[in-house]
Amino acid sequence: MTGANDSQDISRPEDSPALSGPDAGGFSRRRLLGTAGAAGAAGLAVGAAGGVLGGSAARAETPALATVGSSAVAFHGRHQPGITTPLQAAGHLAAFDLAPGADRKAAAALLRRWSRTAEALMAGRPTADDTGVALDAGPSSLTVTFGFGRSFFGRTGLEKQRPLALDPLPDFSSDALDPERSNGDLWVQIGSNDALVAFHALRALQKDTGDAARLRWQMNGFNRAPGATSHPMTARNLMGQVDGTKNPKPTEKNFAQRIFVPSGGEPSWMAHGSYAVVRRIRMLLDDWEKLPVGKQEQVIGRRKSDGAPLTGGTETTPMDLEKRDASGGIVIPADAHARISAPEANGGAAMLRRPFSFHDGFDGDGAPDAGLLFIAWQADPYRGFVPVQRKLDRGDALSRFIRHEASGLFAVPGGCAPGEYVGQPLLEG
Repeated sequence: MTGANDSQDISRPEDSPALSGPDAGGFSRRRLLGTAGAAGAAGLAVGAAGGVLGGSAARAETPALATVGSSAVAFHGRHQPGITTPLQAAGHLAAFDLAPGADRKAAAALLRRWSRTAEALMAGRPTADDTGVALDAGPSSLTVTFGFGRSFFGRTGLEKQRPLALDPLPDFSSDALDPERSNGDLWVQIGSNDALVAFHALRALQKDTGDAARLRWQMNGFNRAPGATSHPMTARNLMGQVDGTKNPKPTEKNFAQRIFVPSGGEPSWMAHGSYAVVRRIRMLLDDWEKLPVGKQEQVIGRRKSDGAPLTGGTETTPMDLEKRDASGGIVIPADAHARISAPEANGGAAMLRRPFSFHDGFDGDGAPDAGLLFIAWQADPYRGFVPVQRKLDRGDALSRFIRHEASGLFAVPGGCAPGEYVGQPLLEG
């Protein structure tokens, strides 16, 4: 599993979507409508008993949103939101196929609707036909990200604009992929720190598709909620492992080069965009949980308690891949996941992994259908995901305890300016 060292500590580069808090200005229309509705109902009820009391209630100042609710991410920017945005507590992934007969013009109209809806919801504003699901909440760090699958270009007559980086991923021996839950013409990633806000966005975008597209597959995920620990910490996955230590950081000098397509690259419409590899990785938790902690640590190459490498130090201490024990054996096993996936063992190949955990119930034998919705961002998947996954496929000790069940590769264009929509340079270029 390429995601066993995914970072949760993703800070924001200067050109990424801005994060705002309760003092950033503006009053959420969602909050305004929600509190006005509540105050109006209370005013009518109390007013029937006495006008003075009713008037007093109507004039009461509404409380400010809590920190989690008030945080907002900007929709517009050089890059789309949801790439370098810190991980959110709730998420949805969905892929759509264009409906028969839907052409480039229909696709452009759909992306225009989606962008308009995403912009409003990320700012905490209701949509025109808002369902009221998230009426009481602020934006809660909502992000919406859009991408194009390989099949999109043939269906819209844009084959000449299809990036070479969207060539199909190679087959891996550990794959057990369900084609009905893989790929798709269009991909949407939704994240928020409030589950109702995330669902509200998913429902609004699904309704926006109209007759232009049909849902192909949809997956739900979660992460640890902000503030759940006494201090900021790298999160754990469903195997209980600290998950994210070796992720590239936006503060690193070559971060943008690894993650984003440069201006002037090919194709030009992908400038400032990125490529997302999406995989549903099921964890065979019944088998994993039978292993003693010491054996689990040998499989991963890190201590379970704090994520430190088996060679010592803290979570962020570099692994000493050459260190040997008293008997002369290497401390970090040759097939340990952390050793095989380490950038220094892969010619510097790296990707920004930004996953969600998932749990979709239990099988008939009681085994949990649970694991990782793996999402990896990179400027070129054939320099990021593919070489690392090939090495893992050949000898990763973790392979016994996971199964890759779905896969997708999507071109995620750069962000858009106010008045524009995501993908406009491709669809109108």
